[in-house]
Amino acid sequence: MQDDIDRVLFDEAEILRGIDRVAAEVVAAYEGKEFTVVSVLKGSCVFASDLIRRLPIPLELAFVAASSYGDRTEGGDVKVNFFPAEKEIAGRSLLLVDDILDTGRTLHCLKNELLSRGAASVGTCVFLDKPSRRSVEFEADFRCFEVENLFVVGYGLDFAGRYRNLPYVGALRSEVYERELQAAERSGS
Repeated sequence: MQDDIDRVLFDEAEILRGIDRVAAEVVAAYEGKEFTVVSVLKGSCVFASDLIRRLPIPLELAFVAASSYGDRTEGGDVKVNFFPAEKEIAGRSLLLVDDILDTGRTLHCLKNELLSRGAASVGTCVFLDKPSRRSVEFEADFRCFEVENLFVVGYGLDFAGRYRNLPYVGALRSEVYERELQAAERSGS
């Protein structure tokens, strides 16, 4: 896997410093409030786990499953597989946590859906923000890092289900994903 990485963008130490900074911001915003962290699966599970361990305030944890990439590099339609139970949403302040804010479609869709299901408020927190790719007007309330328009993997971020377990964020070599996409096109996927 290491050979597939063009360069490391954020190493483990940088990641932890970024999470500590964002955790302090979240604590300042949510201290004294009943709130639920809603982790967007699968990508945000690593970030959300590290983030909540740095929040020394009462919270609940819930999950939502959404996807827009599949095995491709360009976002497609947002597909929501499941939402938290109604009792985890209705009347509660939610902090929606995702791995990357790219086009903005996924978080925009999820935030609106959670509000329509009765959430009192929905804040957003992202590990990476890639504003150059935004296709809808959307900004996260909290973010660890801004990243340029590269295909990034590691620390929960994947390509075709792989690389999530890397302890850093790296730019995937273009020939790796181009080769995979060509193979998928040949097989009719």
